[in-house]
Amino acid sequence: MEKELIKKMILNCLKQYYSTESMPIGEKDLEDLINRILLVKVEEPKADLHEIINDTVYEFLTG
Repeated sequence: MEKELIKKMILNCLKQYYSTESMPIGEKDLEDLINRILLVKVEEPKADLHEIINDTVYEFLTG
């Protein structure tokens, strides 16, 4: 799976919560999110990627 695609999807997901100027995520957190998403996708190959990303970003923001 393409990490750049997932990164772009994460950033698009974050836009629904924050404006682009005030995104609460650094490069390390972004890399951690990408790795978490890839892990879930490997564990659940039939899961929808959009749902995985939305759930992971929500957990990151509320956790």
